Amino acid sequence: MSNATKLFEPYKLGPITLTNRTVMAPLTRNRAVAGLVPNPLAVDYYGQRASAGLLVTEASQVSQQGQGYQDTPGIYSKEQIAGWRQVTDAVHARGGHIFIQLWHVGRISHVSLQSNGGAPVAPSAIRANTKTFVGGKFAEVSEPRALDLGEIPGVIDSFKRAAANAREAGFDGVEIHGANGYLLDQFAKDGSNKRTDNYGGSVENRARLMLEVAKAVAGEIGADRTGIRISPVTPANDVSDSNPQPLFDHIVDGLNAEKLIYLHVIEGATGGPRDIAPFDYASLRKRFSGTYIANNGYDLALANKVLAANEADLIAFGKLFISNPDLVERLKQGAPLNTPDKTTFYGGGAKGYTDYPTLALDAAQ
Repeated sequence: MSNATKLFEPYKLGPITLTNRTVMAPLTRNRAVAGLVPNPLAVDYYGQRASAGLLVTEASQVSQQGQGYQDTPGIYSKEQIAGWRQVTDAVHARGGHIFIQLWHVGRISHVSLQSNGGAPVAPSAIRANTKTFVGGKFAEVSEPRALDLGEIPGVIDSFKRAAANAREAGFDGVEIHGANGYLLDQFAKDGSNKRTDNYGGSVENRARLMLEVAKAVAGEIGADRTGIRISPVTPANDVSDSNPQPLFDHIVDGLNAEKLIYLHVIEGATGGPRDIAPFDYASLRKRFSGTYIANNGYDLALANKVLAANEADLIAFGKLFISNPDLVERLKQGAPLNTPDKTTFYGGGAKGYTDYPTLALDAAQ
């Protein structure tokens, strides 16, 4: 049985042409090796999934300060660049395209991961009511300190340098992580940002850091190779905003002015209900002239419906890509999907990472 729909049509994303409209969403897997270099297994993991229209890597910290979980890869050292180069070469050899997600976790971190055991940084010294993954277990995040005004240019520069490193590593582009209660989202939302300077208070001030990072990254590698991910109403990592619609309308107007290639939107609660809070995503779609990637709880039926209504250009799938390296082919054929093993999501080796069967493997057995 064939499901030949718009999802499987090619799509032009700036300078690259995707073979279909599926996106593998960024998925943290906590498998980096010494020096926070991508695991050699990541070469197989991403290579196996190269039939996705676009792969977006797991979030990768732009600096040591930006790390919040154990064994997440970075994109700030020569060794990390070399490790990622093997991944991009493998994906390109299979005809795929891959962006790296650039990450600074802000307050979602632990002193054990910070330089000299220092406090994680945040817009304001407000501890998040959430946990991180350190020392092989989940632990309460540490009390953060507020970034000094004079430190903010350094944070912006770390994203810019990471983008240059991504280009050196062979990526087709980058996705800025502006979602899920991490640093840029913490600055944007008034539940975590109580600043009284130019980065706090008004919508314009709270949006400033996200827009400055977008401008710096696009200036470094080109707006046509720069995407961004946002999550207007997610409660992930104890983040909240009292009035998200005008905030994100303003943010998207600013991103549109920078001509970013795509806007990747988590609709609803990350990995949870899509209808957790009222929000007009169509407003973002209207305001943004680039590509709109819809994400959160999508299956084939919802993807087809949203694409047919022109409410999105691309559809991102997360957990389904973990357990189905050949997800595109399975969706196209209406074939059964492998169930993900949640016990192997975070940390470990090949099990639950590179050993999920493909249809071709099933047929050969």
